[in-house]
Amino acid sequence: MAIKLLLVSLLINLLVFTDAQSVGVCYGRNGDGLPSEQDVVTLYRNNGITKMRIYDPNQPTLQALKGTNIELMLGVPNDALQSLNDPGTANTWVRDNIQNYPDVNFKYIAVGNEVSPRNENSQYVNFVLPAMQNILNALRAAGLDNRIKVSTATYTGLLVNSSPPSAGAFYDDVSGFIEPIIRFLAQNNLPMLANIYPYFGYLGDPNSNLQYALFTAPGTVVTDNGRQYSNLFSAILDAHYAAQAPLGGENVEIVVSESGWPSEGGREATIDNAGTYYRNLIPYVKGTSGTPRKPGRSIETYLFAMFDENRKSGDEIEKHFGLFSPNQQPKYQLDF
Repeated sequence: MAIKLLLVSLLINLLVFTDAQSVGVCYGRNGDGLPSEQDVVTLYRNNGITKMRIYDPNQPTLQALKGTNIELMLGVPNDALQSLNDPGTANTWVRDNIQNYPDVNFKYIAVGNEVSPRNENSQYVNFVLPAMQNILNALRAAGLDNRIKVSTATYTGLLVNSSPPSAGAFYDDVSGFIEPIIRFLAQNNLPMLANIYPYFGYLGDPNSNLQYALFTAPGTVVTDNGRQYSNLFSAILDAHYAAQAPLGGENVEIVVSESGWPSEGGREATIDNAGTYYRNLIPYVKGTSGTPRKPGRSIETYLFAMFDENRKSGDEIEKHFGLFSPNQQPKYQLDF
């Protein structure tokens, strides 16, 4: 009986640990007055944040992560993709940025971010898959492919339709780009990464409502082929699953590589709404209920972002996604 109780206790601890590991935070550096990389890593640890996404192999950040066991999603910037179409360059990249940091807990390599034939990153479309293949081959040569997963970060702008979720589908001119990537992921048991923002989904859908986007709807808002949706996050995520299924991706898991809500700069971009979104998103993705299309699984999710970034280009709203101000003071009381 004592052994059985011990085993049950260990299983419970394992489940709690796994659950606690499902939320990370993206760390961008496009802001003035941000803390040093070492102070940022300390801030992660002090707040119990065990996963980090960075967008390029910033050496001071990698140095600061040594020995911390924080799981890292390391990005390959879009402007580096063409060079990584050369296998030798990919081998060097892995050596310099992965193998040279054996005390860093790499988990994913995001080869490109939001590349699409339909946006300002269209010039990189032909470079994404060869770069992914070469990075994976370099990891295999180094004996690291079982520990580090290769993918690319997509986004909802690739979908011609996401409502209802079962109608999720890629634009015709996106399918030729994304289908070989999906099949590559499926063949190698790798996840898809997707940046999912109910905030922008709410703004772009005249039939949406704020409660649905903030996880505060009192009940079902959308019923889709018997599946019931009470929040927009799960609906968008399931639309991504629906879009990739006919292209060979039915069993390709999606990791949410970004999700957030701005605190100012646009409609419904307030401290209160952003705090509500994060406080509801975190327990939702840490739970085991999954989505209506993919029930019973936790949803690994990276919150965007650690800090406000006043030097980001684009609309004013892009500068106000931080969970912390540059002085390291939290905007919201969050339990990671």
